[in-house]
Amino acid sequence: MLLSVDNLQVSYDRIKALHGLSFRIDEGEIVCIIGANGAGKSTTLRAISRLVPVEAGTKMTFMGRDLLKYPADKVVSELGISHVPEGRRLFDNLTVQENLMLATFARKDGKAIGKDLERVFSIFPRLSERQHQKAGTMSGGEQQMLAVGRAFMSGRKIMLLDEPSMGLAPLLMKSVFDSLKEINREGTTILVVEQNARMALQFAGRGYVLENGRLVLEGASERLLGDPQVKKAYLGG
Repeated sequence: MLLSVDNLQVSYDRIKALHGLSFRIDEGEIVCIIGANGAGKSTTLRAISRLVPVEAGTKMTFMGRDLLKYPADKVVSELGISHVPEGRRLFDNLTVQENLMLATFARKDGKAIGKDLERVFSIFPRLSERQHQKAGTMSGGEQQMLAVGRAFMSGRKIMLLDEPSMGLAPLLMKSVFDSLKEINREGTTILVVEQNARMALQFAGRGYVLENGRLVLEGASERLLGDPQVKKAYLGG
């Protein structure tokens, strides 16, 4: 087991955002968390990345290590947990290549860094064409590619993606998800949270359904796509 989350509880002031979530992710999987806006999907990823404090009773392990003992920067540099946040959060005034290289700040494997940069440019040829262009001048789809590429460059074992389809046209959305599948085939585990439930379930092998900070359904994506409750709430039927 790669990632284990037990009784995950998070509050913002007095408002409870997550009510005791428990789930598992095995190495090499693609897993999605779907749910309405405000269900707690982004908070779940931020808790795993140690960007928000969790409450007493929460247990999280990654590769057998206690996640709660790691600050946010060590989660990336020592554990290999990469987070692609909602809204991308790029350095707009830096070039594509500068954004990618910043993600390698804690790496000491120079040859592997060079190979990873070449691999990012082969997965996303658009980034290769624009490697000297400032990130803030690119389209939304190109920026999403750069955000994924940046996570790839950090030396990832698992990639957490927050709403990767947001604001993208259907063709670009498909291109991004196809690229993520390619990254997964090369050994990176993926956990994605999405409001586009159909896209997420078609992409992932398993899924969890989150409502008001609680996990209410889980299972193979094929089964969830056929579940009447999921169809009614998230698939328009």
